[in-house]
Amino acid sequence: MKLTFLGTGTSFGVPQLGCHCQVCHSADPRDKRTRVGAVVEANGGTRLLLDTPPELRLQLVAAGIDRVDAVLFTHDHADHTHGIDDIRAVTVRRDGPLPFYGSAETLASVRAKFDYVFDERVRPLPGTAKPEGVAIAFRHGEPFTVGGVEVVPFAVPHGRITVTGFRIGPLGYVTDAKTVPDDVVGLLAGVQALVVNALFRTPHPTHLSIPEAIEVARRVGAPRTYLTHLTHDHFHADLEAEMPPGIAPAFDGLTVRID
Repeated sequence: MKLTFLGTGTSFGVPQLGCHCQVCHSADPRDKRTRVGAVVEANGGTRLLLDTPPELRLQLVAAGIDRVDAVLFTHDHADHTHGIDDIRAVTVRRDGPLPFYGSAETLASVRAKFDYVFDERVRPLPGTAKPEGVAIAFRHGEPFTVGGVEVVPFAVPHGRITVTGFRIGPLGYVTDAKTVPDDVVGLLAGVQALVVNALFRTPHPTHLSIPEAIEVARRVGAPRTYLTHLTHDHFHADLEAEMPPGIAPAFDGLTVRID
């Protein structure tokens, strides 16, 4: 299995508009962070896109990815969904609509904002195109299969809402979580790689802090943990240097192979 981090930044992105801090002006390309998204490619070639962040076209071009087999939504916030129209370049070369998986609540919100993607009655004029998608709701805790790849969705709290994390074989993927409950830790037992959000060094009302994310990594016990949803509060190199063994900040374009 291969995991590609398309974007690893907070909802503001890094550099942050209007900010003149040293990180936002860093020459290290690892300090340039677009909004969070990822692609998981299984050994059979199935590609799963995790969220559709606003910079999706640029992210996929940079990663050399021109095909995905399904989209898995974690939740409906703008930094995770507002690149959905970039899927048009994928679906225009497909025989049918692209499956979009999400909780019933997430899909209802996405459909309300981007109904033209899912409404078969909305047909593009000859010579034009639109993204073509079919919404498929899952229930947290109930596995489903995409192209022979088993996906287990689970619920984690994110402030006032619930978001979805995924176990995809040896990978655990948790973003925008405030806490990771014990039942989720149990579900993630045995994963070889864990992705978890880590915002500030201090507590935040809707996200794990960096110390809290490290504690989650300890509880899950994966050999490798990657931090994502990072802000302009820290240089990549500095954060990498202070992490315990087996934990590292991810960066845009990072590719990880998982047994």
